[in-house]
Amino acid sequence: MDASFWALVGLILFFALIAYLKVPGMITGALDKRADDIKKELEEARKMREEAQELLSGYQRKRHEAESEAEAIVAEANAEAERLTVETNEALEEMIARRSKAAEDKIAQAESQAIAEVRAKAADIAATAAEHILTAKVKDKVADDILAKSIDQVKAKLN
Repeated sequence: MDASFWALVGLILFFALIAYLKVPGMITGALDKRADDIKKELEEARKMREEAQELLSGYQRKRHEAESEAEAIVAEANAEAERLTVETNEALEEMIARRSKAAEDKIAQAESQAIAEVRAKAADIAATAAEHILTAKVKDKVADDILAKSIDQVKAKLN
């Protein structure tokens, strides 16, 4: 009996012992358990990925809504600024027109007052001149009556 025979016998006994202790079943069970664990992890990863996709799409939708709302706010602000600019310009033009009209009215009033003052002064000068001329040429009571009537007529016509 040589060493190869004993090696063969030892190998057969080793395999018998392994079969008796159900080592192949244990290895198969451990591999099956590991495969199940990997399946569970893959399923969990798939669920997490779907949740992440849902969250991402939700955030993208919210971002688009926020961008649309921001654009609407900017457009509304621009429209409001344009409207305020138009209103301000109209109010400014109206105020300028009112002030111009008030200035023109004051000028017209001052003009008419100046003309009235000049007429009154001219009437006074004319009356005084007529009085001097008549007193120099006409004398006595007739002169006084003519002078008084003439002065009254001149004053009445000039005013």
